[in-house]
Amino acid sequence: MQIIEQITHKIDTGDAEGVAELTEQAVSQNIPAEEILNQGLVAGMNIVSEKFKNNEIFIPEVLISAKAMKAGMAIIRPLLAKANIEPRGKVVIGTIQGDLHDIGKNIVAMLLEGAGFEVIDLGADVRIEKFVEQAEKENADIVGMSALLTTTMVNMGPVIEGLVKAGKKEKVRVMIGGAPVTQAFADNIKADGYAPDASTAVDLAVNLMAK
Repeated sequence: MQIIEQITHKIDTGDAEGVAELTEQAVSQNIPAEEILNQGLVAGMNIVSEKFKNNEIFIPEVLISAKAMKAGMAIIRPLLAKANIEPRGKVVIGTIQGDLHDIGKNIVAMLLEGAGFEVIDLGADVRIEKFVEQAEKENADIVGMSALLTTTMVNMGPVIEGLVKAGKKEKVRVMIGGAPVTQAFADNIKADGYAPDASTAVDLAVNLMAK
């Protein structure tokens, strides 16, 4: 098995130590950082994402694999920056104001990073203004919002309105998700996309970047 394939396998099995060791070896063998990223780390997380989508694995396994991917990313990130390799897109993500539930959002953030996106995670209970401020500051391509309560999902619309007022809505795509959120609600508040689960959120982000 080639070293890149081994990295993919170690991501799939959630072996953070093994990923770090193999990534170091790949770097020492002068394998390009972009190849390690796309064919090793991202390929591994794609397998994990697919298994999660098919209910073959569950949240704990995803978190372990994401940790393994981060171990590899920590080694190659400086090399990617040096080589001016752009991420797939930049996503500002958070749980909406008033909502402290963040497990789903955390998984989406990890899977997005695993798919090659740069992710700025604002955490939970994020103020409406902060989404807009950070989208501007980070020059984000996508803003991702989640809610687990019907009482907090109403705060998603004002974020989109804030982006419109700031003149950013033409450039920034907005995707939303969470237990009470529906496609009809997304259409109503003029979000660019709705994802019912974490794996679909990655597919959605990729599609939004292609538009």
